[in-house]
Amino acid sequence: MERKNVIDIERVDAYRWRLKRHGAMRTDGLVFASAGMFESIRKEESLQQVANVACLPGIVGPSMAMPDIHWGYGFPIGGVAAFDMDEGIVSPGGVGYDINCGVRLMTSRLSRSELGDERIKDLVNTLFQNIPSGVGSSRKDLKLSPAELKKVLRDGAGWALSQGFGTPADLERIEEGGTIPWADPEKVSEKALERGRSQLGTLGSGNHFVEVGMVEEIFDTEVARVFGLFEGQVTVFVHTGSRGLGHQVCDDFIRLLLKSTKKYGIELPDKQLCCAPVESAEGRDYIAAMGAAANFAFANRQLITHWVRESFESFFGLSAERLGLSVLYDVCHNMAKIETHRFEGRERKLCVHRKGATRAFAAGLPQVPEIYRQVGQPVLIPGDMGRCSYVLVGTPGAMEETFGSTCHGAGRVLSRHQALKAAQGRSIARELESHGIYVRGATRATLDEEMPEAYKDVSDVVEVVHQAGISRKVARLKPLGVMKG
Repeated sequence: MERKNVIDIERVDAYRWRLKRHGAMRTDGLVFASAGMFESIRKEESLQQVANVACLPGIVGPSMAMPDIHWGYGFPIGGVAAFDMDEGIVSPGGVGYDINCGVRLMTSRLSRSELGDERIKDLVNTLFQNIPSGVGSSRKDLKLSPAELKKVLRDGAGWALSQGFGTPADLERIEEGGTIPWADPEKVSEKALERGRSQLGTLGSGNHFVEVGMVEEIFDTEVARVFGLFEGQVTVFVHTGSRGLGHQVCDDFIRLLLKSTKKYGIELPDKQLCCAPVESAEGRDYIAAMGAAANFAFANRQLITHWVRESFESFFGLSAERLGLSVLYDVCHNMAKIETHRFEGRERKLCVHRKGATRAFAAGLPQVPEIYRQVGQPVLIPGDMGRCSYVLVGTPGAMEETFGSTCHGAGRVLSRHQALKAAQGRSIARELESHGIYVRGATRATLDEEMPEAYKDVSDVVEVVHQAGISRKVARLKPLGVMKG
């Protein structure tokens, strides 16, 4: 970061902290955190990033951060910021390199007792054989022609269904129906297309995973019933994004928008916030390319869902229908979307950036799938591989205060380098196995980097958004077996 504002902080209530507007800031910052969490957050550079985002032109409402906030490229991870369509900007730093990184939760009719203690290893190993993972992972059986890849970028999860990978019911349970309509594959570079051509249907590396778990506790019986959740139920999380294609799209447009920032005379406190007016040619091109990368990610998670189903079918000797393997929901957590929100008494069309943040729309809204519209949108919050994850539901409070947004996960507290150092002399796999969790990673380093203590306790994060009223707890899930990228 190149220039710092001096931050004046005011505690608003037990779960809100205001960064008072001053200097180049055009609005306040607002951070959701408990007192204990904020003591750590105030020592991090990420708080300065919240203040920096508040300096961007056309920002509407405060520059916000969720309790899983940590340092990111330009914008903090855990950041939410909305911009006016006429005066505001769009920024690749507000989306991140892994465009439409997201998470999908599948449910089943299986109970924990039917899975058994010993069989989880074999099930995870079956998943590991069927779903390529690791840095630069690719599929030899699904290398697309350039024309076919552009169909993926246009149609997203819909393309996967057209090829037999899924059911119409899957599409109904994906944010945006699994297709960003404003995507334009022609705005994606040849280099990005080449990087994505053999990576569709792969998990990738880092914090991406497929996790077999179980519903450990229900907090809201009525909403859990609508979501189809019951205690002891076997579930599957899929966490991945747009792979090398999305990374390249981000890289391409950062270079382009660095020039646009100068062209449009936008003053930045940090060049990592490079941007363009939403309605400029450069801004529209980025939004169109970002949408195409997002569609790649939707298709990617849909294909992995197919291979999860095939893995379960071969393992249990039953069809996916008999096993009841259904998509509960699929959420994005690295996106900028054009949405209409009520702000200061009137409807406004805005460009809402959610970077490491999840949409959390309330009951009754047309964007919430009809099957869930009476209770609100499912919100999926994965934790680390040693503790737990959560299913939440969107609330009116989120619509009123955060443009329908909440947290996305636990949030790192150790860098990958720090985690590797902390793991020296230890076997993370054996430590987790002693707690009944079988993990398998593409490399030992991946497991070390993703050790549970590298993350905040997701229960603390979720408690903040629950108490603040920007989403509500429905169920807690416990990991049983994890396949790491």
